[in-house]
Amino acid sequence: MEKKSSNNTWNPRSWQKLKAEQQPVYPDKRSLDKIINDLSRLPPIVTSWEIDELTQQISKAQLGEAFILQGGDCAESFVDCTSEIIVAKIKILLQMSIVMLHGIKKPIVRIGRLAGQYAKPRSADTEKKGDNELPSYRGDLVNSSQFTIEDRAPDPKLLLRGYERSALTMNFIRSLIDGGFTDLHHPEYWDLSWLGHSKMADKYHEIVQSISRSVDFIESVSGRPLYLTQRADIYAAHEGLHLLYEQAQTRYIKRTNSWYNLTTHFPWIGMRTADLSGAHVEYFKGISNPIGIKIGPGMTSKWLASLLEKLNPESKPGRITLIHRFGADKIEKILPNLIKTVISMDVPVLWVCDPMHGNTETSSNGRKTRRFSKITKELKKAFKIHEQAGSYLGGVHLELTGENVTECTGGARGLVDDDLEKAYKTSVDPRLNYEQAMEIAFDIGGFSD
Repeated sequence: MEKKSSNNTWNPRSWQKLKAEQQPVYPDKRSLDKIINDLSRLPPIVTSWEIDELTQQISKAQLGEAFILQGGDCAESFVDCTSEIIVAKIKILLQMSIVMLHGIKKPIVRIGRLAGQYAKPRSADTEKKGDNELPSYRGDLVNSSQFTIEDRAPDPKLLLRGYERSALTMNFIRSLIDGGFTDLHHPEYWDLSWLGHSKMADKYHEIVQSISRSVDFIESVSGRPLYLTQRADIYAAHEGLHLLYEQAQTRYIKRTNSWYNLTTHFPWIGMRTADLSGAHVEYFKGISNPIGIKIGPGMTSKWLASLLEKLNPESKPGRITLIHRFGADKIEKILPNLIKTVISMDVPVLWVCDPMHGNTETSSNGRKTRRFSKITKELKKAFKIHEQAGSYLGGVHLELTGENVTECTGGARGLVDDDLEKAYKTSVDPRLNYEQAMEIAFDIGGFSD
């Protein structure tokens, strides 16, 4: 018999009574049911204590006492579950955070788009190449990006593989943290090779040395180690898209008398699945995780108000993060009214800017890309709009990688459309490379020229 939450009759399967968007159709339901049952009995990927700690961190950010850095791949791939690639992701998040910490003088909460970002929403159910039309690629959790009938068929066994890869990634990150990789006494460990030739290298090393000296000084004065600042925790996040997968790892926690999604610390809901009467909103309303809500140009004040009322009826601090993604040319027209709506409701939310998704375009050579100038333009406008409205922009949400890719144009190296062919690796959306990501960090930290 399933447990019930203290305030309603919700359970992890409640969503199944409603229309669920962006869900794959599996040809073998019996195999799917067996896999979901297996997943429901496997150990969780994260713990409720970790989730509660993140909620507390987000509640501080809502008050302007911290800043959220969320970043990682548009869509993880199984083949990239390697120690080298995971370490590169962690390094870039740490590097960015140390620059931002030094600049804005607030704790930086690091949330990676990792350890589970294996499912992606698509604008169409099918994809056409020439005369061939096949099911769309929906992420490695569902099918393969290769354009064949066999590869594009949804395979329930991939759900187990996604769980395994997510668990391996999360446990490896924990081992790095516990082993001292994120120790603020030794931030020099976090260096990436690009620093040797970047124009920002000198400033970065200056910041690193300053933080190390500060830690040593405080410990000398206090006479005891700064255990709370010795390590930098990394929380995991992904879009809670595949509801059967999320359901399988949703557990009742007796100590809090509530349900948690234990696939991740921070699941978010996208615009495509934010229907008030839809399955995703129904699922999200019952879990105790802090949750993100993506807000695009189609979001209205009425829709947003209803989402807040439904997903956080008790106005709990740390519960809701609003991630806005309008595009540099639209943000000034849409965001101010939404801020006014939230302020008038007097509910605690964390505002985060995603300056990437609204600035996606097609390059002259047919590649999906984003201009760095538009990304930074939207981010700067977002800070200004929130300040003028009496609100606080408490975080940034970026698709980025620790690899030397060429997927977004512009930045310090002045990448142009022709450069995209040099190292275009993403199977879905274009990402900032590590140098472009660091430029964003310097901008937020106030170190740009």
